[in-house]
Amino acid sequence: MSLVFRNALLLLVGLFFLPSVFAQDAPAEGYAVEAERANQLLHKAVEFYKQNGDAALAAFSRQGEFIDGELYVYVVDTAGVMLASGGPSVNLVGRNISSALNDELNTAFQEALNLPDSDAVHSAEYRWMNWQDGKVERKHVFFRRLGERVFAVGYYLPRASPQEAQLLLDRAAAAVAENPKQAFKRINSLDAQFVRDDLYVFVADLRTERYVAHGYNLRMVGTDFRAVQSVDHAPIGEQMLEIVNGKGEGELTYLWGNPMTGRSETKNTLIRKVGDYAVAVGYYQKPR
Repeated sequence: MSLVFRNALLLLVGLFFLPSVFAQDAPAEGYAVEAERANQLLHKAVEFYKQNGDAALAAFSRQGEFIDGELYVYVVDTAGVMLASGGPSVNLVGRNISSALNDELNTAFQEALNLPDSDAVHSAEYRWMNWQDGKVERKHVFFRRLGERVFAVGYYLPRASPQEAQLLLDRAAAAVAENPKQAFKRINSLDAQFVRDDLYVFVADLRTERYVAHGYNLRMVGTDFRAVQSVDHAPIGEQMLEIVNGKGEGELTYLWGNPMTGRSETKNTLIRKVGDYAVAVGYYQKPR
């Protein structure tokens, strides 16, 4: 099996391994519109299938009425075969996914495929390629079973929440407090504990006022933290230093590049003084 195919399978079946897979979850904060669009497209696909049977599968796999921006329909049968996809998983159509998995993964996959045939809509999250920006992003998917078919539609969540940013800051601050050098090494090596979607950690030494760690751009390490400016030339390095040297912690809003979307967006950075270091994590606001 090719590495590309195996990675695609692992991303695909990731949706079946999360605890939320058997429950209808509320849409992620700030994504109610996307959740409604996804549910509507899922309902439309299921109704179309009820009227047309397996002849509907071809319509799901081509450009047309079952693609809404980044949203698309995909269908897997209860034997584990991908039957249709309007997105990047179209290359898996016709493949028996379950036969390519090890016993442990296949058990979890089969549990999801064995959900009862009903009108219930289930949901889960996993990571998948967003064909609009070419990046692997977190995706919230809604799916339901009809006969021997499982229908799914999901929307992408390229922006983390303020709560997730706070949790990451707490984790990073604790690591820096315990062992600064080890924490910096892990952040600079892109340790998964300190990088999540559009969230990453950066740290400045308050004595030298230079970056000692950066979870996205290693070229920043060793450069002058005070000299950093936002996209629109606000002196954000100076402002962050004023926050940590004054209150000890706080938040700053400015314009910065989002590594997930590739666009300049409004970013809220949470920053905290930890010993001789300023530790920070920022989240991006969703454009209105």
